[in-house]
Amino acid sequence: MSLRINDVAPDFTAETTQGTIHFHEWIGDGWAVLFSHPKDFTPVCTTELGAMAGLQHEFEARGAKVIGLSVDPVDSHHGWEKDIEEVSGHKVKYPIIGDPELKIAKLYNMLAADEGDSCEGRTPADNAPVRTVFVIGPDKKIKLNLTYPMTTGRNFHEILRTLDSIQLTTKHKVATPANWQQGDDVIITGAVSNEEAAVKFPGFKTVKPYLRTTAQPK
Repeated sequence: MSLRINDVAPDFTAETTQGTIHFHEWIGDGWAVLFSHPKDFTPVCTTELGAMAGLQHEFEARGAKVIGLSVDPVDSHHGWEKDIEEVSGHKVKYPIIGDPELKIAKLYNMLAADEGDSCEGRTPADNAPVRTVFVIGPDKKIKLNLTYPMTTGRNFHEILRTLDSIQLTTKHKVATPANWQQGDDVIITGAVSNEEAAVKFPGFKTVKPYLRTTAQPK
């Protein structure tokens, strides 16, 4: 069965480029971004890991840890990290999970159970679904998942934007409209009556009876 938003992110123990982790323990009380890759030394993924390395401080500023996963052994990841730094100019300082037995890819429903139990002999095309981003909250529940085709590099600024929205809307009874950016007006959710909105969001605007907007809460 596919993982859905608000499902608990499956816990696991794995070897990474920074040692053994127990995933829920590693997340701790903060947020986490897990992003997966079908194979080491692939061109689009090389640019993606470099882009994430350059933005890691932005995620950390939002209380979010970053962790990669690739369906290859950790020793291979270490070699790949050198290429990533050479190509992007950014050193990879976040852990990358080794998943040579495909266990985590299957646990997160990125590969079917009958896909075998070894990365050996598999091509990136065999592992094409292993290109998903999971944003996981402090409650260890999945808040977002996005899956990209192999030929489309991920937009990590968009993942930052969605993290900003999720964190804002977790704290306040608001939602964010299409193309929202930090500082833009937000939508008051239906859980807030007009009377309550007048107190919480003075000066709010009624666009339609079901669509009320207000300045972004601080």
